[in-house]
Amino acid sequence: YSTDFEVHRNWLAITHNLPLSQWYYEETSEWTLDYPPFFAWFEYALSHIAKYFDPQMLVVENLNYASRATIFFQRLSVIFTDTLFIYAVHECCRCINGKRAAKDILEKPTFILAVLLLWNFGLLIVDHIHFQYNGFLFGLMLLSVARLCQKRYLEGALLFAVLLHFKHIYMYVAPAYGVYLLRSYCFTANNADGSLKWRSFSFLHVTLLGLIVCLVSALSLGPFLVLGQLPQVISRLFPFKRGLCHAYWAPNFWALYNAMDKALTILGLKCNFLDGKKIPKASMTGGLVQEFQHTVLPSVTPLATLICTFIAILPSVFCLWFKPQGPRGFLQCLVLCALSAFMFGWHVHEKAILLAILPLSLLSIQRAKDAGIYLILATTGHFSLFPLLFTPPELPIKILLMLLFTVYSFSSLKSLFRREKPLLNWLETIYLIQLVPLEVFCEIIFPLTPWKQHFPFVPLLLTSVYCALGITYTWLKLYVSVLTERISVRQKAE
Repeated sequence: YSTDFEVHRNWLAITHNLPLSQWYYEETSEWTLDYPPFFAWFEYALSHIAKYFDPQMLVVENLNYASRATIFFQRLSVIFTDTLFIYAVHECCRCINGKRAAKDILEKPTFILAVLLLWNFGLLIVDHIHFQYNGFLFGLMLLSVARLCQKRYLEGALLFAVLLHFKHIYMYVAPAYGVYLLRSYCFTANNADGSLKWRSFSFLHVTLLGLIVCLVSALSLGPFLVLGQLPQVISRLFPFKRGLCHAYWAPNFWALYNAMDKALTILGLKCNFLDGKKIPKASMTGGLVQEFQHTVLPSVTPLATLICTFIAILPSVFCLWFKPQGPRGFLQCLVLCALSAFMFGWHVHEKAILLAILPLSLLSIQRAKDAGIYLILATTGHFSLFPLLFTPPELPIKILLMLLFTVYSFSSLKSLFRREKPLLNWLETIYLIQLVPLEVFCEIIFPLTPWKQHFPFVPLLLTSVYCALGITYTWLKLYVSVLTERISVRQKAE
């Protein structure tokens, strides 16, 4: 079973048996509570149902307890909470402009979007095979997006504020929400050229947004502030000592950076430029979650990743502020914020790529260019999740599910934009096809070689580095697309 079963079992036990004052101090298990308070209360609520399935799962000292009833309850709780995700998808489909003609319901943009979201391969394996609760969290995010698209700004702001206190990874896209709400809700009118009409600024609207943020934060963090435990909670939420990369390297810029450092180290040793005795034995390619120093390239600090992320996000935020383009501009900024944080963030999990793939689904059915970007990002990002399912019985399952989703994505979007030029160029097509021999080598050929005993991390390294190339490419292509679109709009306005 995935370690996440034990993670959430432990959190059920902590919140059920211990007083609030001990939730963020308990360390019996290595899987300490490191999610915001709303998620802790969510586990507390689940624990009162869990006791009817198997009360032994709620004993803190029962480490790695995994009875059939425990696993059944955890699986069932994920399925039940996914009802929020289903409702959110329904609301997002209502926001889609249905002007594009379709002879068959299967070719309608709303139907295609519903399938791309509800049948998303990454979300399916992460939640229902690997095990996590991302479905209802993404449900909150998509529902907040739908409310903003429906101009129900306060509801959207409330949902996103609540979401942040369930899982703080969504801070990555907070700049998109903040700028869009300020631009579209706090400024109630624009000039004829689309620029801001400064006199239309509403202090009442700003106050209402501020109240929402303050009230939600007070409800979440207030009890721990009263107990004097806020620093402890923050230290749990932001554990910078875990190191630059997660155990499974997320396919981002730092995976390429690490691989380059490793390559330069090997080259330096062969050319006698480096002293092998001075190189640390605790290599980052061991797949360990820890602090480490690069050998040749400069070591990366949390501050450096923060600066890189800020710089990467800035252009998208500027575009949203000066040329908002309505909900479409907001979605573009949201996806770019998510991708930028994924590319340059500290200790990024490979599963965080879903934070960009899911909202990009909403753009993919609107324009052919966005559909092409989506196909590359979804295929590459989903493939990068394969190492999460590493047992032999899971191999055919993940390949079959990936094939089904990928074939549908390509066929449905190609049919939707059949009157336009091909969604992918020849180079992009070749890149995606090369994922097949990469999978064959990592899953079938490499385990049969003697290298497996000496270099067990090679399949992960190859998968992360190759997928990082594709995700970096889509990030750059989306940025170019957004900037080109804004320039075109400005030229037409002039």
